Order: sequence, then C-alpha cells, then structure tokens
Amino acid sequence: QVQLVESGGGLVQPGGSLRLSCAASGTFFSIYTMGWYRQAPGKQRELVATITSGGSTNYADSVKGRFTISRDNARNTVYLQMNSLKPEDTAVYNCNVRGRLTESPGSDFVSWNQGTQVTVSS
Repeated sequence: QVQLVESGGGLVQPGGSLRLSCAASGTFFSIYTMGWYRQAPGKQRELVATITSGGSTNYADSVKGRFTISRDNARNTVYLQMNSLKPEDTAVYNCNVRGRLTESPGSDFVSWNQGTQVTVSS
C-alpha cells in the first residue's frame, strides 16, 4: 500500500502564494511520475503539473509562469509552489503518484490523496 500525506493549502488573497507538499510512504519499488491535479466546484478535474523521476515537468497553460513543481526523490515528496494566485485557482488540489510496487512489470500503481482545499479570495 502506498499512502500520500499532503500539507499546505488554505485561504490566501489574490496575488499571494501557497506551497503544497505531498509525501509518499509505504512499500513500493519505485516512483515514476508525481503530480498535482485540481477540481473546482462544478468543473472536471484538470491536470495542474507533473514531474517525472528525471525531473521533466509539464504544466497546464493556465499556471505556466506562476506555479512550480519540484520533487525530492530521497524523500518521495512532491511540491507545488503557487505564486500570483488568482481566484480561478480556487479548487481542491489532489496529489497523484504513479510507480511500481515491486520489480515486476505488472505491479504498477496509481495513488491519489484525498485532496486539500485552496481558496483564493479577498
């Protein structure tokens, strides 16, 4: 089993910053991609940013230049630094981790955390 523990989030004024972190723990062989998704009320969940084990990143156009994803492979932790936050960034943010439980190619896993609320409002 892979557990994800997320921290950060909360209420911030427009233009402010927040940092989310998500740490994976449990028994697994490796982690490939770590990422963040978000879902605003009445909308579908959307990708925010992902990062591979090699450090390659991918961002939604709406957050490029404002958000930065990073990871600490030694701590199996992914971070999302969110700057210049806008009201439209308000959503529940979910951490996503993809990896392999054992050396077996058939043991891939995908884990999600319960999510944390980010509210951008004055």
